[in-house]
Amino acid sequence: MVLDDVHLTLTSKAGPVNILRGVTLTAGQGESIAVLGPSGAGKSTLLAIIAGLERADRGRVVVSGTDIGGLGESALAAFRRKAVGIVFQAFHLIPTMTALENVALPLELGVHGDPFGAAKEALDSVGLGNRVQHYPSQLSGGEQQRVALARAFVPRPDVLLADEPTGNLDGETGGAVMGELFRLRAARGSTLILVTHDHALAARCDRTVHIADGRITSAGEA
Repeated sequence: MVLDDVHLTLTSKAGPVNILRGVTLTAGQGESIAVLGPSGAGKSTLLAIIAGLERADRGRVVVSGTDIGGLGESALAAFRRKAVGIVFQAFHLIPTMTALENVALPLELGVHGDPFGAAKEALDSVGLGNRVQHYPSQLSGGEQQRVALARAFVPRPDVLLADEPTGNLDGETGGAVMGELFRLRAARGSTLILVTHDHALAARCDRTVHIADGRITSAGEA
């Protein structure tokens, strides 16, 4: 994954706001990077740029060997479903779908041969094989985030983006969920970009990147 001199400016009622100001970052396949910084520094926007949910105004964004800046919307959506997994602080499960259906959804959109079989296997891998027919409202917060993890990993993405994934969980539950995240990442060989305020969690990554005011201010070992 390569970000080369990436800029993003958004408009507001007060005028243009420079969100990212020349961010350059490289991550090797299978590497884990923690992104630290104050609120409003541009951390979540950085993940959105990598995922193609936001378009950079300037600069180059290469994910899984593809320069995503040149992709149209349909091609970008298809690429994202295949190559990028995302885990948010909010679980973003569809409330009218069971755990199994939530996990199978990205595979169905991608025309997978056996989406429900793969979804069941993914839920088994996070210890929820006995909860496949439960709806999000019937699951605890930790269980919902495990469903979100299974959904993110089920396409076997090259890159996993995690935005404060334990922010809505208590310490013990959050620790268990992160244990699952790091285990699955290692098993799949995915590159992990983890936005967090938790320095202990950041220390579990291969290295850290600090961002402030839309710029990377330092980088090094966790």
